[in-house]
Amino acid sequence: MRKSSHVQYNLEYHIVWTTKYRYRILQGKVAERVREIIRQNCNSMNVTIIKGSIGKEHVHLLLSCPPSISVSKIVQQLKGKTSRVLLSEYKELRKRYYGQHLWGTGYFCRSVGTVTRDIIEEYIQNQDDEYEENFKIIG
Repeated sequence: MRKSSHVQYNLEYHIVWTTKYRYRILQGKVAERVREIIRQNCNSMNVTIIKGSIGKEHVHLLLSCPPSISVSKIVQQLKGKTSRVLLSEYKELRKRYYGQHLWGTGYFCRSVGTVTRDIIEEYIQNQDDEYEENFKIIG
C-alpha cells in the first residue's frame, strides 16, 4: 500500500511495448541506457518499478502508479523520452529509425491485484442486508 497526501492506493500494472518492426536493438549499452532512462522517468513521476525486463525487442514493466497519473500518460512519457534520447545518442539507431519513431505503436497493459472482482462484490454485498439492485444504501 502506498500513500500520498490524501489517498492510499495499490495500483499495479503490467505494461509491455515493442520496438518498431520488432528490430532486436535492445542489447548491451542501448539496453542499459533504456533501463536508466525508464528509472529516471519513473522516479520523476512518483511511479515505482516493482519488476522490469528488457528483451532484445521489447520492454516489460510491473509498475505501481499513483491514481493521479493515467497509464497512457506513463507509457507516453516512457516511450517518448527513451525514443528521443536513444535516437539522439546512437547514430546507428538514427539510420535504422528515421522519423523519430523507435517504438511500435501501442502497448499492452493489464492491471494486477491480489483482490479479485468476486471478493470485492462479496464484500460490498455483505455490508448490510438492505440493497436495491446492485447499489446499496447503508445507514
